[in-house]
Amino acid sequence: MNQPLAERLRPQTLDNYIGQKHLVGPQAALRRMIDADRTPSFIMWGPPGVGKTTLAQIIAHKLDCPFYTLSAISAGVKEVREVIEKAKSNPLFRTANAPILFIDEIHRFSKSQQDSLLHAVETGIITLIGATTENPSFEVIRPLLSRCQVYVLKSLDKNDLLTLLHKAVSEDVMLKRKEIRLTETDAILRYSGGDARKLLNILELVVGAEEDSPQIEITNEKVMERLQENPAAYDKGGEMHYDIISALIKSIRGSDPDAAVYWLARMVAGGEDPEFIARRLLISAAEDIGLANPNALLLANACFEALKKIGWPEGRIILAEITVYLACSPKSNSAYLAVEEALALVNETGDLPVPLHLRNAPTQLMKELNYGKNYKYAHDFEGNFVQQEFLPKELLKHRLWKGQPNAAESKLTERMQQLWGERYK
Repeated sequence: MNQPLAERLRPQTLDNYIGQKHLVGPQAALRRMIDADRTPSFIMWGPPGVGKTTLAQIIAHKLDCPFYTLSAISAGVKEVREVIEKAKSNPLFRTANAPILFIDEIHRFSKSQQDSLLHAVETGIITLIGATTENPSFEVIRPLLSRCQVYVLKSLDKNDLLTLLHKAVSEDVMLKRKEIRLTETDAILRYSGGDARKLLNILELVVGAEEDSPQIEITNEKVMERLQENPAAYDKGGEMHYDIISALIKSIRGSDPDAAVYWLARMVAGGEDPEFIARRLLISAAEDIGLANPNALLLANACFEALKKIGWPEGRIILAEITVYLACSPKSNSAYLAVEEALALVNETGDLPVPLHLRNAPTQLMKELNYGKNYKYAHDFEGNFVQQEFLPKELLKHRLWKGQPNAAESKLTERMQQLWGERYK
């Protein structure tokens, strides 16, 4: 039997599906729709190995409707249109449930590829189920996103992984021929990182190393030995994908250009999507460098645009340049902290009214209600500044942005103190 363990154990029904109880547990929103035999187009967003593809297949089986699948890595507009035509010509077309088109890695579809789906989704020719490891708000065009629900899938927790592990040992047609004892599970759980596929791959690797033995004991030491003997290749769709981008960003944040460019090289060598790297560098420029060096964000954005123009492999040089620049730049997260504190304040205080003098007054009625009254136009005053209140009165004592002690922000703080006095002391 050549099928991998993960494929042999793929569940066929929701009753055997492990994890995502917030979506498919009893009375959960998606479960209720599936049980009612009605499922809208939706996109599943979550890390690798949490059951996105499996869930799509289970839904298609439950609804008893045609199921088509495409990978955004290899499919284009031509393949999308071919599937739509197949859906139209299927004898079950226009029955209770439209054929399901499952698109894996939908975030890799270009705008034109996503556009080609719109009419078919909108008119009910197909039910679209997309799967993505990237935030669909950034990667999926707005018209398509507005026609789809978005469901967030979570990494499997310890109980889910243990359930899967015991299920594999006791129910898999190959493994149950052996006596497998799960003496220790900490290592296999840790290295799986909440990824069911990775968990089963590690188990299969450990068992395979002792395939001639009828009795196999799983221990932490044995798991670590097997993984060291068989180091996983860079997996841009798996856990290491997230580990390495995390290492890159933390190296930049820690001002270590050597480490940063090393982790960049690991991703380049592993075939990572260059635009994925560029997007993360843009975020780092705003979150970690921020106002300490405002040029960082401009250069990170220029890097992103230049990368799209130049392409690969020369694009690696552009990525290296901005990576080293960001790592060497002074660091500040004052803008990040300010917006997080402001969001917390909004959640705490709710929708406070805009002060009357700051409101726009396009109609006579609004003017009669004192909208805009007593507003002071800054450019009418010396230095283009005049003190007045811009926050709701309930928040006048709150301080959100606090400049950090670097050269650029010290100048900004000094200017604010000159303008506002005690408020920015």
